[in-house]
Amino acid sequence: MFGFIKKSLSKTADALKSVVPKKKVSFSKDELEDILLEADIEYELVEIILREIYQDKVTRDILRSKLLATLAYTSYEEPKFTPPFVELIVGVNGAGKTTTISKLAARYKSEGKKVILGAGDTFRAAAIEQLTLWAKKLDIPIIASKQGHDSSAVAYDTIDSAKSRELDNVIIDTAGRLHTQTNLANELKKIARICDKAHSGAPHRTVLIIDGTQGNSAIAQAKAFNEMIGIDGIIITKLDGTAKGGSIFSIAYALELPILYVGTGEQPENLTPFDKYEFVDGLLDAIFVEEES
Repeated sequence: MFGFIKKSLSKTADALKSVVPKKKVSFSKDELEDILLEADIEYELVEIILREIYQDKVTRDILRSKLLATLAYTSYEEPKFTPPFVELIVGVNGAGKTTTISKLAARYKSEGKKVILGAGDTFRAAAIEQLTLWAKKLDIPIIASKQGHDSSAVAYDTIDSAKSRELDNVIIDTAGRLHTQTNLANELKKIARICDKAHSGAPHRTVLIIDGTQGNSAIAQAKAFNEMIGIDGIIITKLDGTAKGGSIFSIAYALELPILYVGTGEQPENLTPFDKYEFVDGLLDAIFVEEES
């Protein structure tokens, strides 16, 4: 697991070489400011971190404690539920929703769970086709309709099918963009209501997919989705393809929401449970040399 996370930070580590040409045991606060900003940690958060450091020379242990504090909200506790466990997947087009849904489904299936997908992004025909192809590849059932059909009806039918077949997990895709943000908000709220009608308490988890290559610009997008429907957790995709790995600190701090997984590659197994300790240590390895004992 750690290998995936550390490897996914390689581009961020490469970017840091411009401000950390040589790793050291400690850095001044001015040096540290440049380092954290280069990693794409938001300026306001960098200032908060530095304000709470009183030492002239900042060691790995000092910075580690401050970075971990910004990730205080990243742990997640699964709610109590009556099976099936229903997840609603939201996010803008291009963030990697469909691929992430397939990775989640593959993960659950590898754990021995019976999964069904709901192609609730009826706004785009390509989304329905792509998710259907993944379902065939993974050999799991899918409920899908034609483009333009009622997405909430797809959600209802998917949950109803899962209950009748006694399946364990329901994963429902949603549209990433409608004509206006108001339309999107109304659509998502309607799907959530219909999920609850189909299965009391559903959706049990609403997950926002964030494109890691967007860095801090994803924060406003995430806040908008949280206001629309209420987000329970985040999955950050494409972490292996960005030099903006430090933005995870800003996203977690600004939203105060759990980070469930990070996408660390294209393969089904490259959906890695987020571990704040491993993530922080992976970043610090690019900055500090170990102290001599």
